[in-house]
Amino acid sequence: MKKRFLLLITLLFSAVAFAQQVTKVTDPVEWINPLMGTQSKYDLSNGNTYPAIALPWGMNFWTPQTGKMGDGWQYTYDSYKINGFKQTHQPSPWMNDYGQFAIMPVTGKIKVSQNQRQSWFSHKAEIAKPYYYSVYLADHDVTTEITPTERSAQFRFTYPKTDSSYIVIDAFDRGSYIKIIPGEKKIVGYSTKYARGPLKNFKNYFVIYVDKPITLAQVYSDSTLNDGLELSAKHASAVIGFKTAKGEKVNLRVASSFISIEQAEISLNREIGKDNFDITKQKAKAVWNKTLSKLAVEGGSVEQVKTFYSCLYRMLFFPNKMYELDAKNQPVHYSAQNGQILPGYKFAGTGFWDTFRALYPFLNLVYPSINKEMQEGLINDYKEGGWLPEWSSPGYSDVMVGNNSASVVADAYLKGGRGYDIGTLYQALLHGANNDGPAATGRDGVEYYKTLGYVPYDVKINENAARTLEYAYDDFTIYKLGKALGRPASETEIYRKRSMNYKNLFDPQTGLMRGKNKDGKFQSPFNPFKWGDAFTEGNSWHYTWSVFHDVQGLIDLMGGKQRFTTKLDSVFSLPPIFDDSYYGEVIHEIREMQIAGMGQYAHGNQPIQHMTYLYNYAGEPWKTQLHVRDVMNKMYHSAPDGYCGDEDNGQTSAWYVFSAMGFYPVCPATDQYVLGAPLFKKITLTLENGKVVTINAPKNSAENRYVTTLTVDGKPYTNTWLSHKALQKGEVINFNMSATPNKARGTKATDVPYSLSNEK
Repeated sequence: MKKRFLLLITLLFSAVAFAQQVTKVTDPVEWINPLMGTQSKYDLSNGNTYPAIALPWGMNFWTPQTGKMGDGWQYTYDSYKINGFKQTHQPSPWMNDYGQFAIMPVTGKIKVSQNQRQSWFSHKAEIAKPYYYSVYLADHDVTTEITPTERSAQFRFTYPKTDSSYIVIDAFDRGSYIKIIPGEKKIVGYSTKYARGPLKNFKNYFVIYVDKPITLAQVYSDSTLNDGLELSAKHASAVIGFKTAKGEKVNLRVASSFISIEQAEISLNREIGKDNFDITKQKAKAVWNKTLSKLAVEGGSVEQVKTFYSCLYRMLFFPNKMYELDAKNQPVHYSAQNGQILPGYKFAGTGFWDTFRALYPFLNLVYPSINKEMQEGLINDYKEGGWLPEWSSPGYSDVMVGNNSASVVADAYLKGGRGYDIGTLYQALLHGANNDGPAATGRDGVEYYKTLGYVPYDVKINENAARTLEYAYDDFTIYKLGKALGRPASETEIYRKRSMNYKNLFDPQTGLMRGKNKDGKFQSPFNPFKWGDAFTEGNSWHYTWSVFHDVQGLIDLMGGKQRFTTKLDSVFSLPPIFDDSYYGEVIHEIREMQIAGMGQYAHGNQPIQHMTYLYNYAGEPWKTQLHVRDVMNKMYHSAPDGYCGDEDNGQTSAWYVFSAMGFYPVCPATDQYVLGAPLFKKITLTLENGKVVTINAPKNSAENRYVTTLTVDGKPYTNTWLSHKALQKGEVINFNMSATPNKARGTKATDVPYSLSNEK
């Protein structure tokens, strides 16, 4: 009887587990949680995201604002008051915002300042979707709804019965202008507030139409009422008011422009026109579903599907469009580089140090047409400012290290990008690789790098070892692009040789990368657990693996495959100790590693995110399959604390989405993706060329995480990598999954992914 009972319980649990499997996703946008990652703060990031109500790559985003004006943490899940609904372009709290203004409905006494107008709210009365946001503002008894287009939005406020209903328009405090035109039920203005600059002639113009007659109109400087209906001030705001009946809905149509109020009007008429709120909402949802449906997952848990599409949502925002379409439907933009209004494409809001790794390769695989526009935008950055950006927000921003625009440009072309001026971009790469430019463009320490083969530790250039390792990889991408463009060998050979400069920092005594002084001696004392100093937001255990292009060369330096994999294993088995003396505090990246329970593995920051895939190069692919699944299970879920560090403009999300597909771009600017193991029983990838990649793993489960055998188009496949070129033709990839690893598959020298040292 007991055995029968246990069998019955087992069958019931199996049935429940099976029932929870998602067989088909027909409405992918509804699986997204825009609040994933919002439970974050300065000293501990679970994503550092905000609910972005926007269209994919849209110029403008909207978000409820819980933080104070100028606070990068503009929405945090643990907050309980909203002070406005903000147009934002913020890529991360560390970069803060630009091109912003806020709208807030209030009732009762006129309340202009953020502290006065704010209202209690509850997540129980909040709906957050990519295409729609709604929240009940308890103190004002008003429900706010928002739905977006690329450069405009519609608001719908549901008021109580009162003769004291208002809307506050806050143009913020860096120098702003506002004008109320009651006869046209219209408000216009601009904000000049930005966090990263300087920016010449920068203004974010806006136009707002309300569908109800304005019976009260006031303008304010800070909280001081001014005469008239028009005001230029350091901090200009406006209030409009009217009577409302119980449940009355007041609609706003809003658009903005970096060019002019007239251009904002053009965008408003083109993108919204006479559509009502619900039609705009339906259209926005349709755009999201069309964009998301390039990837269809089946056979995962509800939570896995939610996490997958929530990550994919984050990947489709940055860099966002800064270009607008003029009256003739031609692209035109404000130039953050020179302050002029010029024709052509422009994008902003991404740091290549983060996104070169997986976000841009993902665009090249799934959405190459938008990356073509982005490449044209980079051409304009170079022509207008003399350099390619490394962090654009929206102009050149002096943060992070490396010259990773080289990877972004090279990977796009080598993965098939065409139809833009690659010759100019190649010259931009050569210029950046051989000069030290303003605001983190070019290469800091470039003369040392060219003459010594590394950036020295003792010449007052911070994070020098990280710079050296990234410059070496960037040189590799220039070498590969130069070859593809048919450049002379005398030119490309310079960059091939430089790409081996990583060897100059390898310390055979510790088997790790280590800063080196100008005289050729390694820095001393050396603590491999010290964050920062010679490295960027990490330590030697994280950066030692930053040899994306020549893992075989790194294996050789470490003394062979066995020593290499033992070193990889050590990352997970070491305790999470650290030295924070360089920063003088425990920065959030350190804390996130410490509490993750994965040793020295710091998935919350980008430098080590590819490391789990490196076992493939040393003939132990089953360890990649083990660790990648562990990271997906432990470090990601769809809740507000669902990331393990900064999400960083789609990069940390791209790691998850690629890994869920079963492969990852360890080395952008090569044709290969390194294999892991898929998360779902089936993923269908529909490419822009109409071809379909089908990834099947019917036996996939929490236990069956190992790849026993693999076939591609019905033929046995032993390589531990996939070809981008082959995927573009459409493939059927069948993973046979098991609970025990196959330690024979993918172990031959001919099975391993590309390394420059193996190039013939």
